[in-house]
Amino acid sequence: MKKYVVEPGQSVTLRKLDPSDTGGYRDKDEAQARVDADIADLSRLQNLLYAARTHSVLVVLQGIDTAGKDGTIRHVFSGINPQGCRVASFKKPTEEELAHDYLWRIHAVCPQKGQIAVFNRSHYEDVLIVRVHGIVPKKVWARRYGEILAFEDLLLRSGTIIVKFFLNLSKAEQKKRLLAREADPEKRWKCNPADWEERKRWDDYQAAYEEMLEKTSTKEAPWVIVPSDQKWYRNVVVSNELKRRLAPYRDEWHDAMEARGAAALEGVVA
Repeated sequence: MKKYVVEPGQSVTLRKLDPSDTGGYRDKDEAQARVDADIADLSRLQNLLYAARTHSVLVVLQGIDTAGKDGTIRHVFSGINPQGCRVASFKKPTEEELAHDYLWRIHAVCPQKGQIAVFNRSHYEDVLIVRVHGIVPKKVWARRYGEILAFEDLLLRSGTIIVKFFLNLSKAEQKKRLLAREADPEKRWKCNPADWEERKRWDDYQAAYEEMLEKTSTKEAPWVIVPSDQKWYRNVVVSNELKRRLAPYRDEWHDAMEARGAAALEGVVA
């Protein structure tokens, strides 16, 4: 899975990456077996994270409309204890949010120690949609790359593990999904004329995504470009990468959990 990780300073050209890549998996069933195993490991890791209370985890999901952010949350986090996980979705800023700096609403829902937060879209909208639609001038959104890196550095130094996924979808697959949504009575409620209008800005968004990926992928919080035309393989990449990032903390969290348990028991015995 490391081939999907954007190294610091790496140049990114999305048209050269294959959104339909399946990483050598032959079919959906084979992939699902891998996802199920990863979900079981993530469940155990979450239990340790929750008990240790030494770190928090922030998962960022970015991608064009229909890229699969909701589906990723539904499938990959199916084994996570809801008591230790929260999903935050970022829509058009409210009047109150606009009265503050653009990171105010983000910081307010960052995870506390022991918790996982999943961002469905995120602070990166403020170098994406505001750029594509000209909501703020270039001199404003361009400086936000550095501000976002400083913000994430603060979170990292405070014990937050940041895992960032860009769901890479082809234009043809997006059209297919938009049409399928309109044809499905159970999904029509998601239809929005703005989706087709945004699609007209495809090239502008691709350029914005590329610069975002290049300028904000760091050693401690790299971006992972996830092939997302095949939903089942998208889940493989996300679940496996998330497990890979959290697994190195297993022993540390186990020791912290035992130390908390010993302290609690000492208080009970006393």
